Amino acid sequence: MAKKRKSKKSKDVSSLIYIIAGILLIISLLFAIGFLNNKKIPLLDNPDDQEIIIEPKEKLNIVDLNSKSRNVAVMINNIRTVWGYQSGVQDAYIVYEIITEGGITRLMAIFRDVNPTRIGTIRSAREYYVDYVLENDAVYVHDGGSPQAISDMRTYGVTDLGTGGAWRDKTLGLSSEHTEFTSMEKIYAKISSKNVRATSDKDLLLNYSAKEIDLSSKDGAQVANNISISFSGSHTTSFVYDPDAKVYKRYQNNKEHKDYVTKEQYTVKNIITYQVGNSTYDYKGRQRLNNIGSGSGYFITDGYAVPITWEKSSKESQTVYKYLNGEEITLNDGNTHIEIQPINRTITIN
Repeated sequence: MAKKRKSKKSKDVSSLIYIIAGILLIISLLFAIGFLNNKKIPLLDNPDDQEIIIEPKEKLNIVDLNSKSRNVAVMINNIRTVWGYQSGVQDAYIVYEIITEGGITRLMAIFRDVNPTRIGTIRSAREYYVDYVLENDAVYVHDGGSPQAISDMRTYGVTDLGTGGAWRDKTLGLSSEHTEFTSMEKIYAKISSKNVRATSDKDLLLNYSAKEIDLSSKDGAQVANNISISFSGSHTTSFVYDPDAKVYKRYQNNKEHKDYVTKEQYTVKNIITYQVGNSTYDYKGRQRLNNIGSGSGYFITDGYAVPITWEKSSKESQTVYKYLNGEEITLNDGNTHIEIQPINRTITIN
């Protein structure tokens, strides 16, 4: 039996379908390539040569999500004598504050892809700060440290930069131990001279949103215009919300905490605060912290606070912060202060 031949009309329709499908495929590929490379894509057959710009999914100011730069952790002196002389803290994207001996606190500032020309004053390491150097995969700048801190740094392979090429500013009229400063340029020179790793593939400690986060509808949300965190009978850190700038202004013992270079008060976008047990273990009053484990605390931003949980399973592991529903918290695009308070002290939020 002879086969039926397709009509010319059917052949023409089939050919047209193939041609249209081919054009659509080419257009799809062009858009896909442009999206992956974040490039401008010219519209086909556009007499005005207009362009579509494919923007990245999320663009943050506080950190560059595409950067592989390694974090830099610097121990910052916070004894009352140096208030008003501290420098560069505003440039840190994370700042830890924890109790040390004598009821004072010490700050550890984490820098990434910024270039402050004066950072300090620099002080010595304590073993629990090493835990937070490790969780940020940071190089560590400090001036000496407790025996346990130095031992832990060696045991866990911390990249020790010493004082980071520091100099002493003797014009301040302070005791020598309160006059040590460095800069990011000197720190990077130190990294280069020691031939240590300058990049990191480790995930950032915290999640950020380019779109403003509203905590007001979260479980347990409360107004947080004023936060007072007591570390000891002689030291209280507090924050007051500025609704116009949408940041918290930082105070220490009710005094504005200001930068020596800029003369401006330090401000904070996000605050994470929680309590851990602490005890004195030697004649110098050095502290031991129960910071490996889990507990509860607060995440505070844009005038609201919500209860959260925290968990740090080991010295090297990253602390995980979650809302009460078990979802990891997402922070607003800005700097963060992590306030780790002794468990027997008070915190006021209102």
